[in-house]
Amino acid sequence: MPTKADLKRLANPIKLKIRRGDKVMIIAGKDKGQEGFVAAVSAKEGRVIVLKENPENAEQPLPLNTVIKHRKAKNQGEKSARIAIPAPLHISNVMVLDPKTGKPSRLGRKKEGDKLVRYAKKSGQTIKDAESK
Repeated sequence: MPTKADLKRLANPIKLKIRRGDKVMIIAGKDKGQEGFVAAVSAKEGRVIVLKENPENAEQPLPLNTVIKHRKAKNQGEKSARIAIPAPLHISNVMVLDPKTGKPSRLGRKKEGDKLVRYAKKSGQTIKDAESK
C-alpha cells in the first residue's frame, strides 16, 4: 500500500530544467568558473555530477568537483591509494550555457507547437536535448 507521501510524489513529479548532456558552468564552490557537461542528474536530491572533456583521452572524461577517497589495502600485497571521485553538486550551483553565446543563462519553458521546449533567456534560442546513450 503506497503511503500518502508516495502518492503525492507520483502525482507531482519533480521537473528540473537541467538534463543529462547539458553544457553547464559551475557558478559556486571550489571549481567556480569551470565548464563541463552533466553526466548524471538526481531529481530527488536535486544534484548533478559534472564532468569535463579530456583532451588526451576522449573516452575518459575528467571529473569536476572531485573529492579524495582513501582506500586502505586489504591484502598483504596491495597498496593503499587515494582515489579522486566526482562529488555531486547542487543544481543551484550550475547554470546551463547559452547555445548562441556560450555564456551562462537562465532557462525558461515555452510551447512550440504541441511540445514544451527549454530555451535560454539571454538569447531566446531553444536548447536541444542531448541524445541519450
